[in-house]
Amino acid sequence: MESLVKNDLITRPDISSGRVIKSVNTPDTLSTTKRLKRSHRHIRAENVFRRILIIVGWATVVLVAGIMVTLIFQSTLSIKASGFGYLWGKTWDPVRDIFGVYPFLLGTLLTSFLALLISIPFSFAVAIFLGEYYPTGWVSNLLKNTVELIAAVPSVIYGFWGLAVLVPIVRSFESKIGVEPVGLGIFTSSLILAIMIVPYAASLGRSMIQMVPSTLKEAAYSLGATRWEVIRSVVLPYTKSGMFAGIMLSLGRALGETMAVTMVIGNTSLIPKNIFAPGNTMASVIANEFTEADHPVYLSALIELGLVLFVVTVLINMVGKRLIKGFSKE
Repeated sequence: MESLVKNDLITRPDISSGRVIKSVNTPDTLSTTKRLKRSHRHIRAENVFRRILIIVGWATVVLVAGIMVTLIFQSTLSIKASGFGYLWGKTWDPVRDIFGVYPFLLGTLLTSFLALLISIPFSFAVAIFLGEYYPTGWVSNLLKNTVELIAAVPSVIYGFWGLAVLVPIVRSFESKIGVEPVGLGIFTSSLILAIMIVPYAASLGRSMIQMVPSTLKEAAYSLGATRWEVIRSVVLPYTKSGMFAGIMLSLGRALGETMAVTMVIGNTSLIPKNIFAPGNTMASVIANEFTEADHPVYLSALIELGLVLFVVTVLINMVGKRLIKGFSKE
C-alpha cells in the first residue's frame, strides 16, 4: 500500500521554506512532465544540430582558405620570377621561362561572357515556359527532365559533339562571312558553353517563377492584363533576384569549364583577334600543359594560373552577390 501511495505522489522542493512538498500525481501532472521531457529532448537535439551546422560552415571556410593558401604557397617561385608582369604579359614561352597570362585571361572572360549572352534568352524562355505556361503535366515533366539531362552529360561528350557537329557548321558560317574558315575558336567554345550552362539558370528560374503568389497574378488578370503583361509586370519583377542568381551560377560554371572548351577552342597562346579566332582559357592551359611541366618554375607558373582563375571566380561571385542584394532591395 505504501508503494502505491508513493507512486501516486510527486515531490517538489519549496524554495521559500526549504522543505519538500508532496502532491498528488494527477494525469494532468503526468502529461505536463512528459511534455517537459519531450521539450528538453527537442532542445538538446536542436542544439546538437546547430553545433553541427556551425562546424560544417566553418569547415567550408577553412577548406576554401586552405585552397587559397596552398595555391599561393605553390606559386611562390613564379611570383618571384615574373612579379606583377605575370598578369598583363602577352607571351607564354616555357622554354625561356617567360610567362604572361593576359591572352588566357582574355580568352576565359570572352568565352564565358559570350556564352552567358547566348544562353540568357534560352534560359529565360525555358524558365518561363515551364514555370508559367506548363507548370505541370507530361509535357512539363518531359522538358524538365530533358533540361536536367543536359546538365548531367559529361563535358567531354560535349567536346566530341562539338568537334563532329558544331565545328563544321561554324566553319561553313565563317567562310560565308569572309573569316578564315577554321571552325575552332572562341565562338565555337562559347556555343558549347552556352548549351552546357542553360540548365542552371533555367532550373532556378523555373523554381522562382512557380513560387510567385497566385494572388498577385490573379489581381493582374482581374484588371484585364494579358498573359504577357502578367509575366512582364508581375512575374519577372518578383523573381528578378532569383533569375539573376541563376545567371551568376551559370557564369561560375562557364568560368571553370575545361574539357569541352579545350577540345574546340584551338589552344593557341596568342591574343584572339576576333571572336572567331582560336584562343585559350586558363583552365584549358592547365589541362594541356600540367603534365608537361618539366621544371619547377614552369609548374609554379601553372599553379599560379590556377590561383588567378580562383581569384577571378571569387571576385565575379562577390560582385554577383552584391548585385543580387541590390535587386532584392528594390
